[in-house]
Amino acid sequence: MLFRKFILSIMLILMFSMSAKAVNPDEVLKDPVLEERARSLSKEIRCMVCQNQSIDDSDASVAKDLRLLIRERIVAGDSDIQVLDYLVGRFGEFVLLKPKFSASNIVLWATPILALALGIFLVIMIIRRSKKENGSNTKKLNAVESSIENADSTMLSKKEKSEITKILSDSD
Repeated sequence: MLFRKFILSIMLILMFSMSAKAVNPDEVLKDPVLEERARSLSKEIRCMVCQNQSIDDSDASVAKDLRLLIRERIVAGDSDIQVLDYLVGRFGEFVLLKPKFSASNIVLWATPILALALGIFLVIMIIRRSKKENGSNTKKLNAVESSIENADSTMLSKKEKSEITKILSDSD
């Protein structure tokens, strides 16, 4: 019973700790509408330290600075697009968790598709090659077996023929 309570308490602690956000109370805007805009923008911006975490979830000081910068721009009257453009202009497109599709980053978008196509092509080529090799090996084996069977009895004894056949069948 004590063990169950312990496990339950650990699960509750983990569950509630995961839902905690990194935004500090001193960062929160007084206007709930502006704060909601700031939070939604913060979820789209990459933390430069954590890299695959949004600044909304990050405790890094750089993330806090970016959250404050977003709030400053919103309070100054910038639209969401203007805030994002400002951040991209200042830090580059890497700051976006979901980069926009453009000619400058076409390689990023095309690489997974090209890698998949190359993988499929290689698998097809390997399968074709193995079928071709198996077919030629089977033809060679059949030719050798037929020549052994047709061999003059003076050339090979029955024992020798059976040994050769056994060796050839073991090589497969």
